[in-house]
This record gives sequence, structure tokens and C-alpha cells, in this order.
Amino acid sequence: MKSYLIVGSSILAALVGVTLYSALYTVNEVEQVVITQFGKPVGEPIREAGIQLKIPFVQQVNFIDKRVLEWEGTPSDMPTKDKLYISVSLYARWQVTDPLQYFLRLGDERSAQSRLDDIFGSETRNAVATHELIEIIRTTKDRQPLRDSSLTEAEKEQNIGSLVPISMGRLVVEQDIFNAAAKKVKVFGIELMDIRFKRINYNESVRPKIYERMISERRQIAERFLSEGKGEAARIQGNRERDLDKIQSEAYRAVTEIRGKADAKAAAIYASAYNKNDQAVAFYAFTRSLQALELALSQNTTLVLSTDSELFQYLQHTQASEPNPKN
Repeated sequence: MKSYLIVGSSILAALVGVTLYSALYTVNEVEQVVITQFGKPVGEPIREAGIQLKIPFVQQVNFIDKRVLEWEGTPSDMPTKDKLYISVSLYARWQVTDPLQYFLRLGDERSAQSRLDDIFGSETRNAVATHELIEIIRTTKDRQPLRDSSLTEAEKEQNIGSLVPISMGRLVVEQDIFNAAAKKVKVFGIELMDIRFKRINYNESVRPKIYERMISERRQIAERFLSEGKGEAARIQGNRERDLDKIQSEAYRAVTEIRGKADAKAAAIYASAYNKNDQAVAFYAFTRSLQALELALSQNTTLVLSTDSELFQYLQHTQASEPNPKN
């Protein structure tokens, strides 16, 4: 009999222990709890940390994270207002502020992440489609870029190296997405803390246009440098030719002066040598005639001379004075 009592007491104690274990649960600092009974929520959500009590075997504890949670979207291609495709990826931070609504509408974090994918992706597409590419890429409205110090005033007036003006910028686009998405997620008991573009990549169809614009700006600067270089080269070439002409003209003048002085000195020497007596004058005339004949006559030259000319008489005397080879 005593053994039956001991066994019964042990069973009762075990049942009491199991019941107490099933009735008690612990809520830590980063959790909040929704109690369900036969699948339906009962009572208010429990937000305070500590040991709590529930009806054993009937009620079920559903833990919900109350920390700030992360959401990170996958990159997706979407068109801008100016019909250019970009690949956009976002990240967001959210928190469950109404655990009862969150539990009734979503149930768990996995479902919440899936619903956030749909909402954030849709609002991002709407925002991107209503703004031009430059508005999404640029951040601040009136930012002044660093410009090449070698740019001329004319090039600055052509907006070389300047930024395309924008009216809003990426921060405004992000705020538009935040405002639209926050209203939609609020009905799920979620508060959207922040949303930002994580990465924006140019689509393959957009990259050539962006690169062409960058190349065009660099080419304009390069052409200016080439033009300045050609101008400088032309100036140096002109100075070189001018200096060369000056040197050649001065050299020619010096040569002419030296040659003139030499000719004058030679003429003076000839004059002083040939004017000493009548024989010297005659000899001078004779040598001058020989020089004239050397220049005027060639091997096949035919001369028509008068018998009274000095050259005819000279040639005649020269022929008469030649010795007879027969003698």
C-alpha cells in the first residue's frame, strides 16, 4: 500500500512539475511575446522581460524580435525617367512596433522579409521611374566640383569639367521611397527606420553613353593642349626661320663685303702692275683678250670677223707665226 502511495506521489509530482514547466516561460530583453490559444491571439502582447505565466497545454508562446532588423534587397534592373536602365540594390532597417498586427498579418520574420521585398522593390521602381538618372546618381544639389586649373575662361564657359545641374538629388529620391514604403509597412505593425541605396550600377546599355560623355570632355581638354602645342611649335619654327634668315643675310652681306674688298684690292694690284709702261698695258690687253676668247669660243664655234678687227689680225698673225712642220 505504501508503495502505491509513493508511486502516486511521484506521478503527481511529475505532473505538477510538467504543468509548472509548461505554464512558465521567460521573455528576454530583445523579445516580445504574443500568446495564442488554439491558434488565436489572446490578451495583450508582452513586451517586458522576465518570467511570465500562461495556461499550460492550451496557450502557446510566440516570440517576436523587437530589435532593429536588417533588410537587404537583391540588385535589379529598372528604367529611369530618361529611359536608361540601371541596376539598383537597397538596404533598410525596420522594427516590429505592433507585435499583434505583425503576428496576425505576417506571422514570422521570413514572411515579413518576403513582404518587404515586394513593397520596397515596388516603391523603388516607382521612384526611379519618375526621376532622371542624374538625379539618382548625384547626392547634393549645389555641389561645386574640383576643376582643372589649366582650363581657360572660354572652356569654363563651355561647362567643361562642370557638373550637370540637378533639382533634387539622391537623398530626395531615397526620402520619397521611405515615405511611400513607411505607410505601407505600418499596417503590418512594422516601423521603417531607414532606407538607402546600397549600390547603383550602370546597365550595359547605359555605360557607353556615360563613357562617351567622359571621353568627350577629356578630348576637348586634350584638343586644347594639342592646339596650344601646335601654336607654340609654329611660333618656335617661325623664330627659327627668322633667325636663320637673319644669320644667312648677315653672312651673305659679310661675304659680299669681303669679296668686294678683295676684288677692289685685286683690281688695284692689277692696275698698279699693268700701268707701269706701255708694254705692261699691251700685255694686259692681250691677257684680257685671251680670257674673252676662252669664254666666247668652244670647240665647234664659228666666228664671222671683219678683216679690220683686232681679233682677226691677232688670229692671222698667230697662224702666220706658227712654224711649218714640213721645214
